[in-house]
Amino acid sequence: MFTKITEQSSLYNDLEKKSVLELLQDINAEDQKVALATREAIPQIEKLVSLIIPRMEKGGRLFYMGAGTSGRLGVLDASEIPPTFGMPPTLIVGLIAGGDTALRNPVENAEDDAERGWQELVEHDINENDTVVGIAASGTTPYVVGALREARRHGILTGCITSNPDSPMAAESDVAIEMIVGPEFVTGSSRMKSGTGQKMILNMISTAVMIKLGRVKGNRMVNMQLSNIKLVDRGTRMIVDELGLPYDEAKALLLQHGSVKKAVDAYRSRM
Repeated sequence: MFTKITEQSSLYNDLEKKSVLELLQDINAEDQKVALATREAIPQIEKLVSLIIPRMEKGGRLFYMGAGTSGRLGVLDASEIPPTFGMPPTLIVGLIAGGDTALRNPVENAEDDAERGWQELVEHDINENDTVVGIAASGTTPYVVGALREARRHGILTGCITSNPDSPMAAESDVAIEMIVGPEFVTGSSRMKSGTGQKMILNMISTAVMIKLGRVKGNRMVNMQLSNIKLVDRGTRMIVDELGLPYDEAKALLLQHGSVKKAVDAYRSRM
């Protein structure tokens, strides 16, 4: 029988009687378990990333799908790809049950629609080079499970991130990342440890994929968008370090070409 660890009673009780310090210390104690649980899932994360990379090299995309906190975290990770790595916003796409309205406000019954997730993927012209990763602490969200089932039936790579072992969502995934963080500090509040672990794993997936697609050089974001003064300054200093140019010359070169990589390549091509 499928048991939801995420719904099990907290290891702590009488929370309202604790001091603020005690609450913070206990939450922190629970949070320390998240990185360890994520470490245990690295073999599955590695397998999924290794399958995503060749698909993206052929023009495939990565879709994150979730509801509530899980959906918001997927949208967050996807939204960071263009400014961080200079990739188009269509490469990694976050879909949340209930649409963009659900980013700020709950949309009644949206996550219970088992057909809508696949419909949204079809609207994005999903194909066999793409990957669909479902995110749900419970592992039972119909919006996600239904989408994964149809995606897999159409020969599309599927993965999931869940906090419960042997879930219905995992059963529809080619690669199931099961991050077992245990009961939440506030019983059932999966925005806490489960949400933290989801964020960590999403960071790992997208960052590893982008590095392997050549969007990082050394340890630097050489393709980042120059969307503010801080990033222009960071990019300029990268060029100073790489080419040994004066700061003002490096900055002019950066602004002319739009990214550190393009600026460095253009400068070296003239040598």
